[in-house]
Order: sequence, then structure tokens, then C-alpha cells
Amino acid sequence: MASADLRQELDCSICLNIYTDPVTLRCGHNFCRVCIDHVLDTQEGSGVYTCPDCRAECQERPALQMNITLCNIVGSFLSTRPDQEETGIFCTYCVDSPVPAAKSCLLCEVSLCDKHLRAHIKAAEHVLSDPTTSLGHKKCSIHKKILEYYCTVDAACICVSCSLAGEHRGHYVEMLDEAFEKKKEKLRNVLPKLTTKREEAEKRVQRLQERRREDQDKAADVTETVTALFRDIRRQLEDLEKRVLSEISRQEESVSLSVSDLIQQLEIKKDELSIKMRHIEELCNMSDPVTVLQEPDTDDLCDTEVRERHDNQIYEVGDLDVGLISEKLHRLSDIITGINIGIYVQETADILLDVNTAANDIHISDDRKTASWSDINQKRPLTFERFEYNQVISTRRFSSGRHYWEVDVSKSGKWRVGMCYPSIARIGNMSNIGGNNKSWCLWRYNYQYTVRHNMKVIQTPDIISCDTVRICLDYEAGQLSFYSLCDPIKHLHTVTATFTEPLHAALWVKEGCIKISGGVRSWRKLP
Repeated sequence: MASADLRQELDCSICLNIYTDPVTLRCGHNFCRVCIDHVLDTQEGSGVYTCPDCRAECQERPALQMNITLCNIVGSFLSTRPDQEETGIFCTYCVDSPVPAAKSCLLCEVSLCDKHLRAHIKAAEHVLSDPTTSLGHKKCSIHKKILEYYCTVDAACICVSCSLAGEHRGHYVEMLDEAFEKKKEKLRNVLPKLTTKREEAEKRVQRLQERRREDQDKAADVTETVTALFRDIRRQLEDLEKRVLSEISRQEESVSLSVSDLIQQLEIKKDELSIKMRHIEELCNMSDPVTVLQEPDTDDLCDTEVRERHDNQIYEVGDLDVGLISEKLHRLSDIITGINIGIYVQETADILLDVNTAANDIHISDDRKTASWSDINQKRPLTFERFEYNQVISTRRFSSGRHYWEVDVSKSGKWRVGMCYPSIARIGNMSNIGGNNKSWCLWRYNYQYTVRHNMKVIQTPDIISCDTVRICLDYEAGQLSFYSLCDPIKHLHTVTATFTEPLHAALWVKEGCIKISGGVRSWRKLP
């Protein structure tokens, strides 16, 4: 009875068979690894995973932990096979009704129930084993004798004749049971290593599954971005179409009204001319010369100036303003530019000043966002990284992509903001940003604003009226731009170059301070 209860406890609730490679969920229930994997696969798209037994839920796919104890119990149970009917092997002699076999005789190659076992020959050569269907492979294929020994040289199971007179003569042999126990001990030693490797493989599988889910989430985000992008493009195109068609209709209506007005005037003139023509015809039909000669002069009736004036009016009516329509259609280029921007994903990261590069006349705030000029020596250790005068660069470097960052600057004092290569000199006047071929900057000096690179100076057209400057970098395009964030935003200058090294944000300050406002915003192009 106890054996039957144990047997039921070893059944998987999914396949209803004895456990194969049992694993445990967080809730404590056990299943065959293959069975629960299949169930979890079917729950993949539902957004929640549940235990088939207790319905315990979790948002992420549960990790499957091998139940080593249960695995050992199942192995021990299968090796002892307490329930004979579990073997599926029946007595060879009970032909009328199948009776489970209790033992198999390797010599006779038959299976025996308890009744026939009692009557079986008890001689030593009749070796009995647990019920089995594979009796032939337990005999020597040459001598047809039971395999009782193990040849360690050839790693083969042999019979007594093989060990005495056969090809294994003179080899070191062991009793089969002794070799069997040694082999099992060796396998037991290998099992933990295999278990460890399988657990590592399981962890790799879980990592790959997580990667797959991340890729799926990323693909969903990209799909949503692209869908929204095209939805916005369609909306912009529809709005543009309506505006252009409305402009065409407006111009057509204006031209049509002008032409209608001119036609009306000409119709009136035509009626006047018809009246004059009839009067002239009447004069031509008169026979009284005095009456005809007393009529006013009729030269004005065919005045060419009047005709030319009306002809000119026809051309002065105007035509559709194709230029204005084309100008409105130029909005298409803005939409295309918007597409180019739209296929980038924006990311925000912190940008901090590198104290290891800060000159000793520069004070760096605790949050490493503000650089202030100081007449007190900061007494930092002198290293090859540290600038000699007034300068500091960022810890973050930019070697690809599109980025922008902003600084709050002093309206008084002198300052420079820009970018530089890490190979910029650290001592001497040539180390100042903008004063060499390894840096670019916007410089405020004597209320004048200039963009500088390698001692070349470009005067900005606008006076900066606000306290915030934006620096934009497009590394691949080789563009570094400066903007004043007033209302509206003013573009000060764009430097074009071929960047050959990573770039750092750089600040130079004297008699004032510069503060990095927020972080750096970057765009990563969608794959």
C-alpha cells in the first residue's frame, strides 16, 4: 500500500506518467521539464504565466530549477521496480493469462512468475536477474555462455571461456558485479558535473529567452515609432494637399472674377459700338449731304488707344501664381527632413566634468556640472591630464551619432564653450580651446561673440541676448553648431570638419562661471 502511494506521488500531473527530469516552480509544484516547458510556451503571448496545479501567477517566465532530490527518488524507484506490472514483462509459461514475471533466467532466456520460479532448476549456471526482455545480449555471442566477467583491457563483458581460452586470455578481468559497481561510482562522480553543465545550459537558455523578449520588445517599440511616423507623415501630406488645393482655388476664383469683370466691360463697349455702327449705316444711306456733313467727326470711333487699353487689360488680369504654389509645396522637403529625424530614437544621458582635467584656477561644483573661475589655487595634483589654465573637459566622449547639450553662461566675464579631441595640449596658450587644430569653440570676449578654430576667427552675426547656449554635434556629418536659446532660437554658426578622434565637451572660463544645463541628448538611428 505504501509502495502504491509512493508511486502516485511520482506522477507528473501533466503527462500522468512517472517524472522525467523533474523541475520545480516557485510555488513548489513539480513537473517533467518537457511537460512544463510546453505549457509555458503556450502561455508565451498571454502576458502572464500560471502553474498548472495551483494557478499561481508570475509576469515573467519562471526559471525551472532541477529537483535533484526528486530526481534521485525517481531513479531509485525505477531501479527497484517494486510493482512488477510496471515492467510490462510477463511469464513465458503462463500463456492462458498474462502473469507478471518475477525473474528472468539468463541461461534459459525465459521470464518466470513466482509459481514457475519455484519449479525452475536451481543450478548455479541458471543465473536469475530482474525481469528483462533483453536476454540475448547478456550471453557471449561466441560461447553462448552467461557474461560473468569484465575485461578492463578491452572494456568488454565476457564469459568464463573468453577469459580462459579466448582472445581475452591473459587480460586483467573483474567480476561483472564488481566492475558494475565501479562503473556506477564513476558515473555518480560524473553526474554532478553534468548537472552543473546542464544548469549552466539552462541559464544560457534563460538569458537567450530574455534576449529574445528584449528583441521582441525593441521590435514592438520600433514598430510603434515607425507606425506613428508614417501616420504623422500622412497627416502632414493631407494638410499640405488641402492648403495647396485651397490656394489654387483661391487664385482661380480671383482670376475668374477679374476676367468676368473685364468681359462685362467689353460687352457694354460692344453694345455701344453696335449703336454707333447702326447710326453710321443710317448716315451712309442718307441722300442729304448737309445732314451728313454736319455730323460730328467719327475718327474717335476706331481710336487705337482705346483698343490697346482693352487689350492690355486682358493681360493685366493675371494668371495662377505658380511660384506661390511651388513655395507651399516646398513644405514637402520639411516633411522629408522630419522623416530623417523621425527614424532616430532619442536617448538622454548625464554629462559630467572631469575633475582630473580641471586647471587649478577652476572650481568644479560637487555635482560636476558647473565650472567657475577662482583666484584661489585648488591645489590638485599635477598630472599629464590636467590643463594649465582656465579649462576643463567632460568625462563623456562622443565618437559617433548626433548629440546636443546646453550650458548656462555668464553675461559678464570671459568664457568659451565647445569641443575638443582628447589629444589636445594641456599646457601653454595653445592648449586653450579654439586656439589649435584639435578644438572648436564659441568665445565671448568684450561683449563680442566669435567662433574659433586653429586661430581662425568667425564673427557671429547676432548678439546673444540670453544666458543659454546649445552645442549640437553630428559626428558622421562633421558638423558642430552653436545656438542661442532665445525666443526664437538663433543659429549662430555651424563648423564643418572631418572628425578624426572622439570629442569631449570643453569649457574655458575666467571671471565668471559656466553650468551644464541637464544632460546630453543623443539620437540613435533605428536599425
